[in-house]
Amino acid sequence: MAISRATTEKVRERADIEDVVNDYVPLKKKGQNLWACCPFHNEKSPSFSVSPAKQIYKCFGCGKAGDPIQFVMDIEGVGFNEAIRHLAKKYGIEVEEDKANTPEEIQAYNERESLYIALNFAKDFFVKNLHTEEGRAIGLSYFKERGFNQNIIEKFDLGYTLDGWDHLLKAAKEAGHSEEILLKAGLVLQKEGDPNRVYDRFRGRVTFTIHNLGGKPIGFGARILTQDKKQPKYINSPETEVYHKSDVLYGMFQAKKSIREKDNCYLVEGYTDVISMHLAGIENVVASSGTSLTENQIKLIKRFTDNVTVLFDGDAAGIKASLRGIDMLLEGGLNVKAVVFPDGDDPDSYSRKVGSQVFADYLVSNAQDFIAFKISLYADEAANDPVKRAELIKQVVQSLAKIPEPIIRSVYVRQSAKLLEIEEEIIQIELNKILLKVQKDQYFRDQREQETADTPFEDFLPTKEEPLPYSSQLEAQEREMMRMLVNYGFEMVSEELSVCEYLLQETHDLTFETPVFNKILNLYKQALSKGILPQPTYFMESQDSEVKKEVINMITRKHEISRLWQERFQIFTTTEADDLAKSVYDNILRLKQKVIKKMLEESRHKIKHAQEAGESSEEIDEKLRVYMELKKFQTEIDKQLGIVISN
Repeated sequence: MAISRATTEKVRERADIEDVVNDYVPLKKKGQNLWACCPFHNEKSPSFSVSPAKQIYKCFGCGKAGDPIQFVMDIEGVGFNEAIRHLAKKYGIEVEEDKANTPEEIQAYNERESLYIALNFAKDFFVKNLHTEEGRAIGLSYFKERGFNQNIIEKFDLGYTLDGWDHLLKAAKEAGHSEEILLKAGLVLQKEGDPNRVYDRFRGRVTFTIHNLGGKPIGFGARILTQDKKQPKYINSPETEVYHKSDVLYGMFQAKKSIREKDNCYLVEGYTDVISMHLAGIENVVASSGTSLTENQIKLIKRFTDNVTVLFDGDAAGIKASLRGIDMLLEGGLNVKAVVFPDGDDPDSYSRKVGSQVFADYLVSNAQDFIAFKISLYADEAANDPVKRAELIKQVVQSLAKIPEPIIRSVYVRQSAKLLEIEEEIIQIELNKILLKVQKDQYFRDQREQETADTPFEDFLPTKEEPLPYSSQLEAQEREMMRMLVNYGFEMVSEELSVCEYLLQETHDLTFETPVFNKILNLYKQALSKGILPQPTYFMESQDSEVKKEVINMITRKHEISRLWQERFQIFTTTEADDLAKSVYDNILRLKQKVIKKMLEESRHKIKHAQEAGESSEEIDEKLRVYMELKKFQTEIDKQLGIVISN
């Protein structure tokens, strides 16, 4: 069902862009705006800007832009209605339904919601099973042995699956959940070769609920408690419409607030490691759940902090096998530290062995930056072996090359030289070789892509689908005109004439070729017909994300002139707003100039094709006459713009 306009308006009024974005990305004040590294793409320095005054965000790197609703749509990968529901829940706004969506939209929404509902039912079912006779004897006793109290069991929605083929299947079907949805949610399996034989995926195991960032159950990890070697120790939910393993870190829902507050994220391997650390009072911890780290998981951490501390079991061979993860974290722009537990211990066992306070102190006192950590791993075996020592230096340099920030990289170069007892210059030379190779490889990749994309002008033959060369120039000028209209439409260019009246009068006979600018222009005219003189915020109410994105591009700038230039240094600069009448007039002339240039280009092609096709001299002369008329218009406009063409 669609959401009522009244609900949407309440959400727009209540949702604060800084508050919404801060749930996902730590923002830092710089000038009038707030900045962060973009959560939508990898970058070395912050280009993601949030304007509390305008209630918008914009990334000057990847181009993502919008208001609080659009941000939730982008970050959560949901539609408009789901974003409204998300924000309504955040701000305690009651959702009112309106007219129905299309059948396809209703079906897609209902299926996704059905998956969430089925997964939530399964979570509740598994939790309740802990209080059955079998659950208490096996599941609950296991959790108690590990020191998990009732609060922690409830906090993480821990549960138990009864030892039988279809306990969940029967209960879910009785509750109204279809077999199809249960299959799509990964809760049941279909026997190969027998589509009528369906059974529970998880049986006779304790369960660990996997939540999304909003706290909804999206999957499960299930651990067997018997010594049956034919069965895997853990079974996990498969990939589904709502659960993508590479995008999820176990415990992030419970940890995100603490990660932001502590400005550090502890990264461990398993479910029980996360839970044991919560028991020890340390909540800023997540787990990769035994799988290799992915780029999306690293981006997820970076939404909340730039600092990560990786906790390793006391097993040297296992640690060395995991070093690739550290390099990925470095490449993702994170500051990395590491803690190694005594041999034979992991975060779970060590915290239970020494107690909460000693465990917390150990994490602080034993944290090493990644360089000292990596060198210490190989120090003994490389001490008296020149070949292994050289290999260690190469490995350290390779890790250094992953660091995107030059200043941080240079600090680590100096530290590495000291710890390895080698000249700093040698490390820098080897590092430069790697960085140069990376740059060369990137250059040649870019060149290949450019060669593929470029079309020589001499070989250019216009078709209906292909744009002419001046099309891109015209699009840019159309954008400029719309920018002036959106930003200054309500300003006056004279005592009796507003910017919007002037622009619309001068361009009423021109057709905008870029669809999105036509949309904005039509919205503008519709507003005027209702007696509304629209300001930029008017377009933020549109559900058209393309319109919102373009308008945000028009009203935001990456760089602003500091007030210090005027206040302290008495240096003054002029802007287009200082002489708005001239700015608008020049803008209209440039737009007409680009239209004429495009028409001239089309005219030249028509003449060329007419000659090649052997058309009559009269037909060719008519085309030449049109061309010359257009040329006169171009000359006149160029004169008004002050453009002098030398012969």
